[in-house]
Amino acid sequence: MVNDKTIHVALAGNPNSGKTSIFNCLAGANQKIGNFSGVTVEKVEGTFKHKGYTIRLVDLPGTYSLSPYSPEEKVARDYILQKKPDMIINILDATNLERNLVLTTQLMDLEVELLVVMNMIDEVEKQNTSIDFEQFELLVGAHVIPASALTREGIPNLLDHIVDIKSKAIETKKYKHTYTDKIESYILELSNIIASRKVGQHLPTRWLAIKLIEKDADVIALLKPTPCWETIKVALENIRSDIRKYHQHMEPDVYLAEERAAFINGAIKETVINTEEEAESLTEKIDNILLHRFLGLPIFVLIMYAIFQLTFRLGEYPMQWIDQLFQLFTNFLDGIIPASMAKSILLDGVIAGVGGVLVFLPNILILFLCISVLEATGYMARVAFVIDKLMHRIGLHGKSFIPMITGFGCSVPAMMAVRTLRNRGDRITTMMVIPFFSCGAKLPLYTVIISAFFAPKTAGNVLFGVYLFGIFIALISAKLLKSTVFKDDSEPFVMELPPYRMPSTHSMLQQTWMRAWMYIKKAGTVILLASIIIWFAGSYPKNDEVHQKYKMLRLQEQADTEHLDRLEKAEQLSFSIAGRIGKFLEPISKPLGFDWRLNIALVNGLAAKEIVVSTMGTIYAIGDTGSGTKTLAESLREDPEYNQAVGISFMIFVLLYIPCIAAVAIFLKESKSKLWTVVFVAYTLSVAWIVSFSVYQLMNLFAS
Repeated sequence: MVNDKTIHVALAGNPNSGKTSIFNCLAGANQKIGNFSGVTVEKVEGTFKHKGYTIRLVDLPGTYSLSPYSPEEKVARDYILQKKPDMIINILDATNLERNLVLTTQLMDLEVELLVVMNMIDEVEKQNTSIDFEQFELLVGAHVIPASALTREGIPNLLDHIVDIKSKAIETKKYKHTYTDKIESYILELSNIIASRKVGQHLPTRWLAIKLIEKDADVIALLKPTPCWETIKVALENIRSDIRKYHQHMEPDVYLAEERAAFINGAIKETVINTEEEAESLTEKIDNILLHRFLGLPIFVLIMYAIFQLTFRLGEYPMQWIDQLFQLFTNFLDGIIPASMAKSILLDGVIAGVGGVLVFLPNILILFLCISVLEATGYMARVAFVIDKLMHRIGLHGKSFIPMITGFGCSVPAMMAVRTLRNRGDRITTMMVIPFFSCGAKLPLYTVIISAFFAPKTAGNVLFGVYLFGIFIALISAKLLKSTVFKDDSEPFVMELPPYRMPSTHSMLQQTWMRAWMYIKKAGTVILLASIIIWFAGSYPKNDEVHQKYKMLRLQEQADTEHLDRLEKAEQLSFSIAGRIGKFLEPISKPLGFDWRLNIALVNGLAAKEIVVSTMGTIYAIGDTGSGTKTLAESLREDPEYNQAVGISFMIFVLLYIPCIAAVAIFLKESKSKLWTVVFVAYTLSVAWIVSFSVYQLMNLFAS
């Protein structure tokens, strides 16, 4: 039984309209906000209460229309048609009504309960523009709420309207948007046929009629199997023929689009008043520099270089403080807990594994904060245009670069963001190379290796070089795919450039904390469990001969029992489950410079890349032959098996090989192809091995 006190509301709007920001204001959620298309790539839900009602709010993907040309448009349209929410809140960018109202007119065709929110009203006021909201309501035929997600202006009013419309405390307005009399007669004719034959009853008959005139493939496929299709087909052919005849051979879908545009232009002229002549905007002035044909790309490279320098240098100090805190904690526990299995699990497993990951939280925070600022200001969208010329040379376009660069945060949402690409070949190509854009989970490993084998003054440069190298491999791979499998299979690049906006400090800190909390939660759950499993796999089974040897040594006079315990653990490690797996893989990994210990870390890294570092921390804690606690970087630096060539080879392999299992699952879901998923796994492994082998062998060649 449906609860009358529950209101099912869906948010619909264009990309960059502030839809997800409004969602967060209403639901108190922390959804990712970015000033470029593709951030919300699937529906997101939130639930809250207001005036005794439970409001279930669904944030639909940002879309310019409800014509299902791309996956996110189909998700939005299918949800509205199939789930039938009580109300649609249509979020408009009040600074760009002409573009945003196209979706509004299409929502009107669906005959849904509509509430219009004019977001960014504070920016409208700054532009010395005024909007006659009462007149706009009369023309559109829906309640209109001026609002600002940034200042929260209008949000309480919006909440009240949701409840008041549901409870019928205020009158529901009737839409005023209609087509010309001739088109309306065609719509009525088809509607009557559909209604009389009782087909498509779960969908609005008026909307079905409009979509038939527009030759919508999904609607035709829905009605074609029905007994009345022949009747509909004859009527539809006559209608489309009449439209072409009386409107200069114009296609019916184009003519209906022109009618919508005429309605929109008329509504804007009657309600929007510009009080001053429009001067060159600040956005245009900034774009003259950032989108310069010669300076645009170097500026982008410099910005990314600065971010990686900041990530390493600024993050170095808090990283050292956290590391020292964990060392003090370990030494304290080591002194008070008697030798036992529980002590070994706690110190060598949990603290070495989880602590080894949490040490790098400051670096993660800085990187994510910088990327969030670039997204929120609108610069990320500019990056797509700056890189477009280069992307065309490899067969893609600038829009593909948005999901790629999102991969710097995490490969999972990056792969989901390829839904904004309409062409299947472009989507698969982009997903294939996203793992080469190094995700934040790999940053701790880079930090350890760079700290171990490079001087502090060059650390930022090396980190930048690793990320740049990943981009280079991604572009080469994309060129290979677009030159062979998906040759000449692309689409033209059309993308909106949103205005620059000052990011909200609260929003940026909230988004950064959300990502940090996810990292901490992963350390306290997945990585904690992995560390315990890795400790067990690295500690058992034990070799009896080794145990007897050290047992005899401990019986000798003046034997250093603690030191002998460490030596025994180090020697037993190679006989353990983990040691045997690592040694089994050595014939494949030895040409890359990896020994069995690094092999264990790589295998465990398939679950999550943070586990690469936690595994190494646990393995070195188990096998530590020194007299005290060392950082992982110090252990690597002092190990005779490792050098700079091994370190770089290992970083490159982690950069390029299979991403986490979650990313592989998303690839399968988005590609809808088991074959391509197998190719994806095989390709990333092959590229990682070949490139790491080449780098390692070349470095050794030049060193000799």
